[in-house]
Amino acid sequence: MRKFLDRLYWGSGVVASLLIAAICLLVCTQVLFNAITRFGGRSVNLTIPSYGDFAGYFLAASSFLALAYTLTQGGHIRVNLVLTRLPLPAQKTADILSLAVCSAVSCYATFYMAKLCLESYEYQDLSPGIVAIPLWIPQSIVLIGLSILSIALVDCVCRTITSKGSLFERDALAEYTSE
Repeated sequence: MRKFLDRLYWGSGVVASLLIAAICLLVCTQVLFNAITRFGGRSVNLTIPSYGDFAGYFLAASSFLALAYTLTQGGHIRVNLVLTRLPLPAQKTADILSLAVCSAVSCYATFYMAKLCLESYEYQDLSPGIVAIPLWIPQSIVLIGLSILSIALVDCVCRTITSKGSLFERDALAEYTSE
């Protein structure tokens, strides 16, 4: 199970990075098309329809797909000012409590994102751009990212409960990712 979860988190991070590369390619292509159009005269008019919409969808998808991978790699911002002054058992308790609250909020957001996707699918909502995209498609990718984040947070709660110290200490994190 551990290998499956680590691969799931890693895979979502890879997909997120590919989406960032797709944004770069899309925007660079449109800039090139703008330059060709500007210097090509009135007969040349190149554009990628709704490229801004696509870039926005890719950005939302990459942001949410990267959350679980970033969490498990210790990349999220943590305020350790108070935690480092607590005794080790209190640090662990604070970690468990904060991860449990984050898990609950993430599961809540996942549930309502699923409802939004279903509603968009049922009502056949379309994007307002030149290229009308069914909104449930980009929303479902965000839902997948939120679902993976919820799994990662619950996994972190369980790992923190069973670990000797705080899961997000440097040594514990290295042990967590090497298993």
